[in-house]
Amino acid sequence: MADHAKDKCGVFGVWGPDDSGWRAYRALYAQQHRGQESAGIATTDGRVLRAHVGMGLVPQVFSNGEIDELGGRASIGHNRYSTTGSPMSCNAQPLMEEYGGGIQVAVGHNGNLINADLLRNGFEQRGHIFHTTTDTEIIIHLLATHHAKGNLDPVVESLHHLQGAYSVVFLFKDRIEAARDPWGWKPLVLGKTRDGFDCVASETVALDALGATFVREVEPGEIVTLSDEGLSTRRFIDAQQPAHCIFEHIYFANPSSVLFGDTVQLVRERLGEKLAEESPADADYVMPMPDSGRSAALGYARRSQIELREGIVPNRYAGRTFILPDQADRDDKVQLKLNVVAEVVRGKRLIIVDDSIVRGTTTRAKMDQLRRAGAKEIHLRISCPPIRHGCYFGIDFPDKSKLLATGRETDEIAKFLNVDSMAYLSLEGMLECVSRPSDHYCTACFSGQYRLNVDKPVSKLGLEKNQPPLF
Repeated sequence: MADHAKDKCGVFGVWGPDDSGWRAYRALYAQQHRGQESAGIATTDGRVLRAHVGMGLVPQVFSNGEIDELGGRASIGHNRYSTTGSPMSCNAQPLMEEYGGGIQVAVGHNGNLINADLLRNGFEQRGHIFHTTTDTEIIIHLLATHHAKGNLDPVVESLHHLQGAYSVVFLFKDRIEAARDPWGWKPLVLGKTRDGFDCVASETVALDALGATFVREVEPGEIVTLSDEGLSTRRFIDAQQPAHCIFEHIYFANPSSVLFGDTVQLVRERLGEKLAEESPADADYVMPMPDSGRSAALGYARRSQIELREGIVPNRYAGRTFILPDQADRDDKVQLKLNVVAEVVRGKRLIIVDDSIVRGTTTRAKMDQLRRAGAKEIHLRISCPPIRHGCYFGIDFPDKSKLLATGRETDEIAKFLNVDSMAYLSLEGMLECVSRPSDHYCTACFSGQYRLNVDKPVSKLGLEKNQPPLF
C-alpha cells in the first residue's frame, strides 16, 4: 500500500494446552503483519491471570524465559497498531485488570468503537479512572459496572453498549470468550489444533502456524466460549447486514489466509486481472510495487499478456512503512525500503501496480526514484477505487483532508505523482472479485456510504487529554 494506512491488530486465543503461551507466541508471530507497535500475551492456570506486554515486534517483546514464566494452560494474545490511542506502553494489549472483589480479566480487541468518547465521558463523570487512552479499556469498565456484574451474562450486557467494529477476546480464570460485532467488520475464525484444543484467531494464517484446522468463522453477533467443558456458542445480538472490511482483501490480510470465504491471494490476483481489463496500457513490463502490489501485478500481467518483471527491490529489514507514526518517518523509510534496479527500468515503459494510495506523498517519492533510474514511461495502476472518505471502523485515515483522492480527479493525481497515466479499479470491478454479495462488504472509504452514523466519531487521539478534537 502506498502511504500505508494502519488498520488491523491481531488477536488469538487457545484453551487447554500446557504450552499455551508458546502457541500464542507462534500465532502472534504469524499475524505480525496485523500490528507492529506492541504485542502481548495473557495466560491463566485456572487460579490467576498473568500477562506480559511490550512495545515492538513479537520477538522483541518476548524472550524464552518470559514465555515460560507466563505458564498457564490457556492464553490470549494481541498484536497492536494504534487506531485509538497513541503507540505507547500503557495501551499495549491484552489489557489486564481486576474488578469486583477479585474478578480478573484480560482483553484484546481488533477494531474501533465509534461511541468510545461518549462511553468514556459517562464513566469519568461517575468517577471511573482510566489507565490508558485506548477504546478497549472501555470494555473492561462496562464489565465492571454493577449492572453488568449483576447480570446473568455480563459479557453480553457489556457488548450491547458497543457501537462500531470489534473482534474481541476475553480471558477469565476459567474460560476464553471471543466475540464479533453484529456487522462482522473484522475477521475472526475458529480452529482446532492437531491435539484437539480449540483456538480462535484473527486470520487462518495463525491456525496454519500451529498446524491447526480451520473450523469456521465466528459469526457476526456471536460469542464463542472455550473452556474445560469444550466449545459452546451463544448470540448476544442478531446479526446485521454484513459489512466485511474490503480493505482486508486489498491489503491488510496475509495472502495465504482465507478471509470472508475467499483466499486472499486469489482475490488480489483477480483484482489485478479486472484492472487490466478496465485500464490497459502499452508497456514493456508490468512491475509490482513490493510487496503490497505483487499479487495484483501477477493478475494484471497474466490478463494483459505483458511480461511481469521485478525492478523494485525491497529491503526486508526496513519494516512496513504503515507502522510509522508520522509522515516524515514514512518518507525517510521509503528511501531505505525500496531500491530500483536501474538496468531493468532504464528506457522502458512500465506499468506499476500497487494496491492503494492514501496520502500520495510516498507514492510520489517512489515514482521519482523510477524517473531518476531512467524509466521512459510510468503508467500507475491501483487495484482498488480512489480512497476519498474516512474510515471509523479500524483504519487510521479518518481526516479527509489528508487523502490524495479527495476533491481531485485522476488526471490531477497523475500530475501530482509525476506519472504518464494512472487508473484506479472501479468500485463495481472490485466487488466482482469477491464471492459474497456486494452489499456484504463495507466500502465506505471509497463510496462514503456508512452503515452507522459517524457524525461525531472519535478520533485516534480523541480519548487523550489535552488533544484538540479532530472535527
